[in-house]
Amino acid sequence: MKKILLLLLSALALAVHAQLPPAAAPASVPMADVERTRINNARARLEAGFVTEEIACYKKFLVNRCLDEIKPRRRDAMADLRRQEVLLDELDRKARAAEQILKTEEKSSLEKQQDAADRRATSLKDFDDRMERDAQKKADRDTLKANEKTNVESAASRVTNNQQKASGRSTKKAESAEEVRKFNERLEKAKERQARHERDEAARTGPPAKSLPQPQ
Repeated sequence: MKKILLLLLSALALAVHAQLPPAAAPASVPMADVERTRINNARARLEAGFVTEEIACYKKFLVNRCLDEIKPRRRDAMADLRRQEVLLDELDRKARAAEQILKTEEKSSLEKQQDAADRRATSLKDFDDRMERDAQKKADRDTLKANEKTNVESAASRVTNNQQKASGRSTKKAESAEEVRKFNERLEKAKERQARHERDEAARTGPPAKSLPQPQ
């Protein structure tokens, strides 16, 4: 009697649970949870029905046979719900794995994007540095060329000055030699005039008188 009463109470509880309308799932509730709720409700309804049948069996003469007839139907029904749960768990596991893969790929994609941005920034900096170095090299070459030009011009100016100085010294030397030559010519002419004058003077005065003898 107690067993029948317990079965009756269980059947009532399961029937009440099975007859409760499923609460509307919030938009944020995953579909897997909604399916689990459906399966649990279906299990409760089936269990309530089987308990009701078992209670009815106790009113019959062949109780055990009646109960044995219920067992395979209960086992098949519960096994079907269990298969649905296993399938749901597998799908849920795959969904979580796919979500994790997606998160990993998104993270990897963000990292790749950041790496690409870093590489672009590095390439841009390298390009700017190279352009700056090239500009500095060009400026150094221009400065070197300007210095070389200045040095060449200075050297040419010194050569010109030295040539002018050498030319001036040559001119002065030539002028000095000309003056010496003219002086020598004037000196020779003066000597010649002096010699002619002495000859002319000797011709006018005649030979010199003999000197008187000295007294003894």
